[in-house]
Amino acid sequence: MITKRIIPCLDVRNGTVVKGVNFDGLRDIASPVDLACLYNDSGADELVFYDIAASVEGRRIFTDILAEAASKVFIPLTVGGGISSLADFERVLSCGADKVSVNTGAIRDPMLIPEAARIFGSQCVVLSVDVKLVDGRWFIHTGAGKINTGLDGLDWIKKCLELGAGEVVVNSIDADGAKSGFDLPLLKAVCGFSSVPVIASGGAGSMEHFVELFREIPDISAGLAASVFHYGEMTIADLKRRLAAEGIPMRLDF
Repeated sequence: MITKRIIPCLDVRNGTVVKGVNFDGLRDIASPVDLACLYNDSGADELVFYDIAASVEGRRIFTDILAEAASKVFIPLTVGGGISSLADFERVLSCGADKVSVNTGAIRDPMLIPEAARIFGSQCVVLSVDVKLVDGRWFIHTGAGKINTGLDGLDWIKKCLELGAGEVVVNSIDADGAKSGFDLPLLKAVCGFSSVPVIASGGAGSMEHFVELFREIPDISAGLAASVFHYGEMTIADLKRRLAAEGIPMRLDF
């Protein structure tokens, strides 16, 4: 059986890891390089770095922090934020990233996905979506969750997978930072049609939430979280041991 992945997410703004609730009230936490090294040593299966202000500010993603982190960690590294061209893909990959996450850039130019998949391989192209329930429907949002694009969430994900995205991170804005559990209805809907790995993001507040995620949605590939790890509410090692004890396949060689 394929092991499930536990992935810490580092939202970076102005060179510092930050976290808020429902994308608001962001506050500084720690150095991204220090946290990356900590998670690398404590059993994380992968790391995700998001430069959360790059798209909003219309600038390129950080590279100095990325290069330093990549030189010190030995697990796959996905990087996103402000990715809007093939040159952005190339620059991030040259700094040590293994995969590149696209969100707003793909909304502006959907052909970025097949072009990047053709050049770098579909396994390198990670679709990241910020989804919010509005009047009973899931819609794609941008601008740190504040702008409703009008794109139906499930239709958009299907389109991007058809274009060649090799993985999808589904982040529920409604659950983000609330620590009330993953958005299981949304994740079940995506896993119902996805032929690529799906990563659950938003809502983790306890080990039980991860147990529930993997039990309720056997096809989910990974659980992604931030604040519960950043604030020491649980360690990745303890979480993975708990999941393994529940019969959920985990990598425990750390």
